[in-house]
Amino acid sequence: MSTEPELIQSPLSQTITRDGHTLRVDIYRLEEETDWLLEVVNDDGTSHVWDDRFTTDQAALDAVQEVIDEESISAFLD
Repeated sequence: MSTEPELIQSPLSQTITRDGHTLRVDIYRLEEETDWLLEVVNDDGTSHVWDDRFTTDQAALDAVQEVIDEESISAFLD
């Protein structure tokens, strides 16, 4: 019987609120993998998942911050 790999949630996962909008930033990986996945969910529940994987959870968080700094939080709104 095989068991599903455990999902490891980064302690850097968080919510970010700017301009009256809140984003949920989820950074996670499968327990047997080293690369982190990044998902951003907006107020409406729309999910934006990065195609890229990140070597560290900090790099994933930095990617979100960079998009918000360059394009504003509206980049993640519908």
